[in-house]
Amino acid sequence: MIRIDDKESLFESSAINEYLDETISPRLHPEDPIERAINRAWTDYVPTFASSVTGCAYAATKEDYEKAIAKIPEAFDRLEKPLEKQGAGPFFNGVKYSLVDAAYAPFLQRYLFLDRIKPIGQLEKFPRLKAWTEALMARPSTHSFPPAEFEAMYRTNVKRRNSYVSQFIEPEPAAAE
Repeated sequence: MIRIDDKESLFESSAINEYLDETISPRLHPEDPIERAINRAWTDYVPTFASSVTGCAYAATKEDYEKAIAKIPEAFDRLEKPLEKQGAGPFFNGVKYSLVDAAYAPFLQRYLFLDRIKPIGQLEKFPRLKAWTEALMARPSTHSFPPAEFEAMYRTNVKRRNSYVSQFIEPEPAAAE
């Protein structure tokens, strides 16, 4: 949530991102209105993508987990195609980092965490998406905490859910006395 001039509050991530993009320079959306509209369409897809790619973290049973995992290739394929248009740059719009990159980074990061808990093995099948993910993970702005610390917090939260995948989380090593 963001409070603006002690008058208004914005509570949805995409609304906050759009507001900040319109009020603070440099803009992260393209200046061209058509390109900007295309980028907005892709940020509108983020909730569906997130659910498809990280939904396995919430699956209660092995069967539900496998159903959730089965959704990942379709979500990845849907992004692979526009990423083919990015040219030489590592980001969604090529060389320029955008709100699309910022919107997808947390969910790609969580996919990587989940893949390390119990190997899913889907990202390797999508070379452009894999390269994009690696570029996003290399950006310091992707990480609000040191990456290992954030992954440990994520694992703790997954373990707390007591979902199917939580059983694959290795216990933290005991501290040496």
